[in-house]
Amino acid sequence: MGEGVLVLFSTPEFIRNNDVTHPYRQDSDFFYLTGLDEPESVMVLSAGEHPQLTLFVRPRNKEREIWDGPRTGVEGAVAAHGANNAYPIEELGKRLPELLKGHEKLYYRFGVYPECDQRLIGALVRSRALARRKGRSPTHLIDSAAIVHEQRRIKSGGEIASLRQAIEITRQAHLAAMLKARPGCFEYELEAELLAVFRRSGSERAAYSSIVGSGPNATILHHIRNDRQAQAGDLVLIDAGCEFDYYAADITRVFPVSGKFTAEQRQIYQIVLDAQQAAFDAIAPGASQDDAHAAALRHITEQLIEIGFIQGPLELALSEERYKPYFMHRTGHYLGMDVHDVGLDQTMGKPRPLEPGVVITIEPGIYIAVDNEQVPAAYRGIGVRIEDDILVTETGYENLSQSIPKGLDEIEALMAGAAQSSAR
Repeated sequence: MGEGVLVLFSTPEFIRNNDVTHPYRQDSDFFYLTGLDEPESVMVLSAGEHPQLTLFVRPRNKEREIWDGPRTGVEGAVAAHGANNAYPIEELGKRLPELLKGHEKLYYRFGVYPECDQRLIGALVRSRALARRKGRSPTHLIDSAAIVHEQRRIKSGGEIASLRQAIEITRQAHLAAMLKARPGCFEYELEAELLAVFRRSGSERAAYSSIVGSGPNATILHHIRNDRQAQAGDLVLIDAGCEFDYYAADITRVFPVSGKFTAEQRQIYQIVLDAQQAAFDAIAPGASQDDAHAAALRHITEQLIEIGFIQGPLELALSEERYKPYFMHRTGHYLGMDVHDVGLDQTMGKPRPLEPGVVITIEPGIYIAVDNEQVPAAYRGIGVRIEDDILVTETGYENLSQSIPKGLDEIEALMAGAAQSSAR
């Protein structure tokens, strides 16, 4: 940052309806730098010879704490969150102009919380007025993501430990949902199993709205209504992950609700599983996410030609994107505090090399619309996506979610064991 000053606002509380708010979740950048998960908070980090962290927080208030629980307060901001100085949030307007004064660069991300933008602009105007008489105020505005998001992209040992725990809880949740599944169950029943395991295991929340798609709903990429009743012969696609210590898991598994894959389901599933392995084989320091995507895409396109769903030759099918009706998304993304985590995919207009400490997902899929008359009827409505969470290492990669069953025979054995247990 040089002689700069960085300003971050906490996530505001949002009204869900009338006087009910959505469950609170702190801004990831703010929590990353402060560990403070309360609303109505602001951090000011002044760089230079003597760096200073200043926090503005809600003061302790006995009456409000009866209703809403304990607050960190000014003293707690110093004692528990490493602030050099802390003040009540009500003093932000008076003190922020002085904190900006004397710095050439201001690091801030506009456009995230518009009401916070206005407060900062007001403070910057007052800081410039003060600087006319004495000193200077920021003349360079820099997106704070240029520093914070780059720092978050490479995970520390502590962050990886939190990710491992989130993935372990998610493993238990996926297994619980698989064991609960039967023809006639509703998607929301399986969602309830996921959420129960998340909370019972110490997860703060789901990392995103759980996707539980049975039958044709498995072909809807972000199906979150979860209201269909699974029918005998359906595949069920579950894309779900929990958050633990503010770090997200993101796992997708597919299984036959009746316990056995049909020949057509087995064929499509194996293509996706092999495509995922092709993407894994492309992962190494120096390779890029584009390389992993290209490997998975090539295998899927080749197999779609082989089974007659699209026309070849392979290179022409790839260049003309003939695969798009069946595979229309990227193979993966960064993973961390946000399920679609921060970090640039490209630098200088070129795919960015992966580095040790980066965590990504690998999630190829094939989705055959229920009204696709270009394929035999037995294939229509099949949706398969297989997703794992991958840590890039010095020598290649580690599949952090490898222990969650995904082999065809492995899944069928699991479902058979669950059926036998319920029959006793």
